[in-house]
Amino acid sequence: MATVLPILATQLIILCLAIVSSTAENPNHEFARTVNKKQMGLKREKLSHFRIYWHDILAGPNPSGVQVVPPQNASLTAFGLVRMIDNPLTAGPDLSTKFVGRAQGFYASASQQELGLLMAMNFAFTEGKYNGSTITVLGRNAVFTKVREMPVIGGSGLFRFARGYVEATTAKLDLKTGDATVEYNCYVLHY
Repeated sequence: MATVLPILATQLIILCLAIVSSTAENPNHEFARTVNKKQMGLKREKLSHFRIYWHDILAGPNPSGVQVVPPQNASLTAFGLVRMIDNPLTAGPDLSTKFVGRAQGFYASASQQELGLLMAMNFAFTEGKYNGSTITVLGRNAVFTKVREMPVIGGSGLFRFARGYVEATTAKLDLKTGDATVEYNCYVLHY
């Protein structure tokens, strides 16, 4: 018992010193501080361009987009509709071209006057050096506008601290089934 007390006393002193030193670093108990980019391993920022094809498959036995909230009225814009997606991303316009990832998230019909969608999705890459990295897109998509621009608001993995924008252009649309292929040109600033 006599040898245990000095060990406990030593541990208590070390704990007290750790608490005092941690409050000395932040004497006002502020919740935010400036961080040096180099300490986080962030190097030079670069601009990357990706061209990928987003396949929204609504018909058939294995759809990649499913309606989770029906439209709230009989409007021509399907106002209120929410569809969850797990859409394939490919390197070319055909679904049979190289698979590079998935677009996971949802889109919702958010306009009563035109077909305008709120898009909230992650492009989760599964190919090459970007495997496991994501970019996050959140914005308005006026579907029948030739080129739609939406912001990139973040990312993960190699796209940590990402920002930028995407341009979406419809490559194919089947009005009978609702299936669509959209070309996304992504311009992403990241470290």
